[in-house]
Amino acid sequence: MKRIFLLEDDETLGRGIAMALTGPEASVFCRPNLAKAREVLAEDRFDLLILDVNLPDGSGLTLLRQVRSEGDATPVILLTANDLELDEVTGLEAGADDYITKPFSLAVLRARVNAQLRRRAPKVSQTLSMGPFAFDFENMDFRRDGRGVELSKTEQKLLRVLLENRGHAVPRATLVDRVWTDGAEFVEENALSVTVKRLRSKLEADPARPEYLKTVYGIGYIWAVKL
Repeated sequence: MKRIFLLEDDETLGRGIAMALTGPEASVFCRPNLAKAREVLAEDRFDLLILDVNLPDGSGLTLLRQVRSEGDATPVILLTANDLELDEVTGLEAGADDYITKPFSLAVLRARVNAQLRRRAPKVSQTLSMGPFAFDFENMDFRRDGRGVELSKTEQKLLRVLLENRGHAVPRATLVDRVWTDGAEFVEENALSVTVKRLRSKLEADPARPEYLKTVYGIGYIWAVKL
């Protein structure tokens, strides 16, 4: 579960952001001002910070500089109503990883958040050998028992996410979000099921009784680790 901290003084906007980002894979903790934010950050750790720049008791930039001065490399996204290039440059030079100008689409914010969280997630090696499989993502060379398997780009993306989380069930919503452009485009309801079926037909010895790409009913899918 990823933990996101949000510093936003606009109660309505804060509630909307929290609702948009909260899900099976993430929880959001929101505070309305610098003082309360400092109290929380002094006691707790998060996977991502989203900081409003313009606050009743100061600037989110002040908190950002404090975080970076303490050697904390947690990704930070700044939110601001200022759309001047100088403001963006100032934020990025202070140590922000991204900068979003209000008003913004919650879908865009969600995609930016997911991009930052992905960068911190453990990555699957470009070349991975396991059991009968040899997967080379860099050269798009995928093999089972030494025989080449042709995978579409969507199948490759799905396989990569499952391998990054091998041994752990990945919720359907997370897979859709990761494989189909972070939820920024329309996705047919059965797109994931169809892609899983195609991937099984190419990788499993018996697609009807999968050994590796398994369904976790009520949750999603898992790439099973063979002992």
